[in-house]
Amino acid sequence: MISISFTIMLGLTVLIASTFSTPISADIADVPRKASSLSISYCNGASYGWTWISGNKTINANGTYGIEGVPDIMNHPGGRVDSVSWIDINGDFWLFGGTGYDESGGLGDLNDLWKFTINTKEWAWISGNKTINENGTYGMKGASDKVNYPGGRYGSASWTDKDGNLWLFGGYGYNESGSYGRLNDLWKFNIDSKEWVWVSGNKTINEHGIYGNKKVPNIANYPGSREQSVSWTDINGDLWLFGGGGYDESGGLGWLNDLWRFNITSKEWAWMSGNETINAKGVYGTKGVSDVLNCPGARYYLVTWMDTDRNFCLFGGQGHDESGSLGYLNDLWKYNTTTNDWMWVSGNKTIDEHGIYGIKGVPNMTNYPGGRWSFVSWMDINENFWLFGGGGYAELGVAGSLNDLWAFNIASKEWAWMSGNKTTGVYGIYGSKGVFNITNYPGGRGGSVSWT
Repeated sequence: MISISFTIMLGLTVLIASTFSTPISADIADVPRKASSLSISYCNGASYGWTWISGNKTINANGTYGIEGVPDIMNHPGGRVDSVSWIDINGDFWLFGGTGYDESGGLGDLNDLWKFTINTKEWAWISGNKTINENGTYGMKGASDKVNYPGGRYGSASWTDKDGNLWLFGGYGYNESGSYGRLNDLWKFNIDSKEWVWVSGNKTINEHGIYGNKKVPNIANYPGSREQSVSWTDINGDLWLFGGGGYDESGGLGWLNDLWRFNITSKEWAWMSGNETINAKGVYGTKGVSDVLNCPGARYYLVTWMDTDRNFCLFGGQGHDESGSLGYLNDLWKYNTTTNDWMWVSGNKTIDEHGIYGIKGVPNMTNYPGGRWSFVSWMDINENFWLFGGGGYAELGVAGSLNDLWAFNIASKEWAWMSGNKTTGVYGIYGSKGVFNITNYPGGRGGSVSWT
C-alpha cells in the first residue's frame, strides 16, 4: 500500500485498448466510429504506473486466432472498439465482439469470444467467428447448442452470474436474418459446455420496449433495442441494466434513462426506475440527498461501479443534463437497491465541464474529472472507484481523447488525479513489454474495456 491523503491498494487492473473518432451528434443514429489498436496494459496501484502486457503498439492490427479453444502466446484479438468484457470465477479475462479487424484484416462488427489466462498471459479464441459481420444463430429460446452464437455487434452490456457464466445483452449489430440495427436479445454463455443460449428478447432489430408496470416483473416485459448501456449484478445474482441509446416504449429513438432488473430464476424483466420515453433530462435534487424523484438524465457511453452495499453507481457519459442540454457529463450518481431511489453524489449538473485536476495523487473536494464518454472504470479492493480516459474535456480547451486516471474515495467523496495527462490527444508511452516503468502510460483513447 501507499499512503497519500487516503490509502489505496489497487490490484491488477487490465485495460484493453482502442481509439476512436466520435464527435457529439444531435442524432443518435449518426455517430461515426473507428477501430484502432489492440494492446493490454495494467495499472499497478501501489506506485501508480503502467505495464504493457500483450498485443500491439501499432494501430489496426489483424486478429491472430490460432486453433479454437487452444491458448497460444502468439494469439491475440484484432484491434477493436466497443467490445464487452467479463472476469470469470478463476480471475481470467473474457472479451467479446466490438467493431474491429478480423483474421484477414476485414473491418466490421465481430462476434468472436476470447479468453485471456492471467497466469500464462495467453489468449485463446473460444467461440464465434474469425470473420466480420456474421449473422446470429439463435436456435430455440432457452436451449443451448454448439452452433448457437450472437451475431457480430458492438456496444453490448454484459454480466457474470454466480455460477461464472457470461451474459450478453443487445448492442448494435446483425440479427438472425442479417438485418443490421439495435438489438435487445439476451444471451448466456455456459463456461463449462462452451455453448450459447438465447434467453430472452427478440431476434429482430430496432424493437421498442415493453415496460409494463414499474417494479412489477412480467414475462412479457423487455427493454427496447439499445447500445452502450451499463450493467451490474445484485446480491441475489439478478441482472440490472441502465440507459443507453435506443428505443423507448413508443418506438422513439434516442438516449434512455430507464433502469431494468432481470430475474435469473423467473426469466422476467421488471422496469424499476427512470422514464419510458427518450431524451429525459436529469432530476438532480440536492447533492448528497436521496429522493424518489431524482433520476440521472438519459445517456449512453457511461460507466458503473458497485459500492460495498451493492448499490449501483454511475458516472458521466454523453447525454442530457438538468436543463435537457445534450453533451458530455461528469456527474456521479448512486442508486439504492433497497429504497429504489437515486442520489446525486458528485460532479456537475451541466454538460461539457472541464476537469479540475489539482495535484497529482492528492484528493480534494474541489477536484473532478471533466465531462466525458466512452471510458472505462473499475473498483479496487478498498472499494474506491477508478476511471480512465475516454473522449471529453481535460483541464482546458476543446474535447478530445483522454488518458487521465482518476480515483474516487467513496468515504470522503473526493476525487484524485492519479496518472496520465491533463491534456487531450496524448500518445502512449509503452516501454518494454512486461516491464513496469513509472513513465509508461496508455495514449488517449475511448471504446476500451477493463478488468480488475
